[in-house]
Amino acid sequence: MNGAESLVRTLVGGGVDVCFANPGTSEMHFVAALDRVEGMRCVLGLFEGVVTGAADGYARMSEKPAATLLHLGPGLANGLANIHNANKASSPMINIVGDHATYHRKYDAPLTSDIEGLARPSSHWVKTSPDAKSIAADGAAAIAAARTLPGQIATLILPADTAWNDGASPAPVPAVAGPKPVSGEAITEAARALRSGEPCLILLTGRALRQDGLELAGKIAAKTGARLMAQGSNARTQRGRGRVFLERVPYVVDQATKVLAGFKHIILVGTKMPVAFFAYPNKPSLLAPADAQGHLLARLDEDMIGALGALSEEVDALRTPVPVTNTPAPSKASGRITPEALGASLAALLPENAIVVDEAVTTGRGFFAPTCAAAPHDWLSNMGGSIGLGMPLATGAAVACPDRKVITLEGDGSAMYTLQALWTQAREGLDVTTLLFSNRSYQILKGELANVGAGNPGRKALDMLDLDNPDLDFVALAKGMGVPGARVTDMEAFNRRLAEGIATPGPYLVEIVC
Repeated sequence: MNGAESLVRTLVGGGVDVCFANPGTSEMHFVAALDRVEGMRCVLGLFEGVVTGAADGYARMSEKPAATLLHLGPGLANGLANIHNANKASSPMINIVGDHATYHRKYDAPLTSDIEGLARPSSHWVKTSPDAKSIAADGAAAIAAARTLPGQIATLILPADTAWNDGASPAPVPAVAGPKPVSGEAITEAARALRSGEPCLILLTGRALRQDGLELAGKIAAKTGARLMAQGSNARTQRGRGRVFLERVPYVVDQATKVLAGFKHIILVGTKMPVAFFAYPNKPSLLAPADAQGHLLARLDEDMIGALGALSEEVDALRTPVPVTNTPAPSKASGRITPEALGASLAALLPENAIVVDEAVTTGRGFFAPTCAAAPHDWLSNMGGSIGLGMPLATGAAVACPDRKVITLEGDGSAMYTLQALWTQAREGLDVTTLLFSNRSYQILKGELANVGAGNPGRKALDMLDLDNPDLDFVALAKGMGVPGARVTDMEAFNRRLAEGIATPGPYLVEIVC
């Protein structure tokens, strides 16, 4: 077999059985190898940002890496924004990037670039295979690197001649260590803070936001009187009726400092001390009070569930009832479309076991609170802040969980970065309903213009923030990519169309004019 086939067989043998791809000439032998190897599902994306964002969503829901296939340095560069987001979410990912043949590089052809230099800032492991005999072993090392906790980005660069020359046999994947145990000192310090009698916050992210971690954290909070919160953005949170409710640290600095005011101790479970998304004149970068003391219980690569269990035992909370949400979901809203009305109807209509992908940005800030009483579901957020993740993330989540409805909450400005994800959803028949909130502007930036003290904006400034003239027609854009949809201007129509999208298998888009 050639080098490309040895790599594909190594990937499949190592449990990597999905490849999100946007290939070019240098990757044709890898593409051809896919026909000769059973067990690899290939999903085409029309833009590399869709490919890498889908790999992120797949990893979050399957808890294993997918491969991406990208074309040389420019292809990697097109996908880097969502590789950055995946990196912040600790999503495992294996990027396979084609390159010119080794002997062709010296001629500086038009697509020649420093691929390793592009990959390193957002990759934990980077290697260029030197020859075809090395590719299988390099692929196995990339799988192990991606699976290293808490989840890493591995980038393997594949020169064209190393793919077409004779390769070696498929390589076994090296063993990967499990989560590191948490020290007894960390447990003791956290328990001491909880017993201090001073206001205490337990701040969670990562694996601790799954049901088992939340139940342990909820018991600790109920037993000790501590407050329970998640950091502002999280890779995956399990929530809804019958599960532990927790707030998030607000995005807006003034709101966050108000919520965190008064805490003397913050128990950090996979998190760091809360920090503002951006710097603002005369506002703090760190959101907790200056005299608040952070206590690191567990890092992301450590055994967070074991640490919460040990802390529960230390504070005698194991027999404490789990404080779950049992309030009924809100009723569907009617009348004028508002963020509050949308949140209520979303909570009322959300199907059980749905996956919610949240990139609603401005409109969706108020959706998290009412949906705590919705049917049990998973909530996925943008961890890296680079917009254009929502629809690709939903695409990957739907590939990973074909038996679950995926609901995308998408802002119009963010949608235009990676709209091509709709085409992939149609091609693959993915069960994704996209709620597209069309306020015809980068609305969040209008607020940020004031927040940074930029003065009174004039016409030139506002033109940089508006998405009208002409208006974007998302129903027509979706139809052009094979996705049916409808536009709504009141809550009654929203309720009907959302219910229709949920009941209809396959992709569907609802444009909400708000």
